[in-house]
Amino acid sequence: MPTVSLIRATSYATDRLRESVEAVLAPLGGIGAFVKPGDRVLLKPNLLTGARPTKECVTRPELVRCVAELVIAAGGKPFFGDSPAFGSAMGVAKSNGYLPMMVELDLPVVEFHGKRYETASENFNHLLLSKEAIEADVVINLPKVKSHVQLTMTLGVKNLFGCVPGKMKAWWHMEAGKSAERFGEMLVETARAISPNLTIIDGIIGHEGNGPSGGEPKLLGVLGASGDVFALDVAMLEVLNVDAHLVPTAAA
Repeated sequence: MPTVSLIRATSYATDRLRESVEAVLAPLGGIGAFVKPGDRVLLKPNLLTGARPTKECVTRPELVRCVAELVIAAGGKPFFGDSPAFGSAMGVAKSNGYLPMMVELDLPVVEFHGKRYETASENFNHLLLSKEAIEADVVINLPKVKSHVQLTMTLGVKNLFGCVPGKMKAWWHMEAGKSAERFGEMLVETARAISPNLTIIDGIIGHEGNGPSGGEPKLLGVLGASGDVFALDVAMLEVLNVDAHLVPTAAA
């Protein structure tokens, strides 16, 4: 059975957040269980939009900084990236206060480029995915807990949709309007193909309402981590008291 770690966490202040991240990783063996010296480590935050920087629509730069520092301390070489539906990863990152961290840590941002990869699924046997994610030595998934008008909730599995290039992302959202279940199946296959080594989910302050970007901040006070993104999502739904059958990525 996969190990899922959940802790109470209420602050993004540097020292307290570092303590929280180290505490949530401790049952998993710490960052050293996932990152070895010389590893190229992709940090995959949620960089949805730069339009609402105070509304908790994206992963906080404080969390990305904290994880990047742990990766560096373990001898890894972190970089981060995403494929926003609108704009560039660099533009969205700048709009959400990432630039000081990027400069101080010399942390590169990459724009994702698509390549077709075979999967085991008969329904989605050649997914267009980010080669930067597939080719990284380690993928650390850094989602934000948010509500979602099409999928009920967006958590760890849905965050990996950012590894699908932008134009294909828009097409899949149109498909979701026809069948949320099919969209959920595609998201699950994407998560299986990317197979993140570690997911750390930020539920300190979530995004509630007309999500993933039209809602408002909601204090939740929880931080979660696991080497199994699917198990972590299910555990987080239980904490939030959300029926997993209402979330296609959990029901698929």
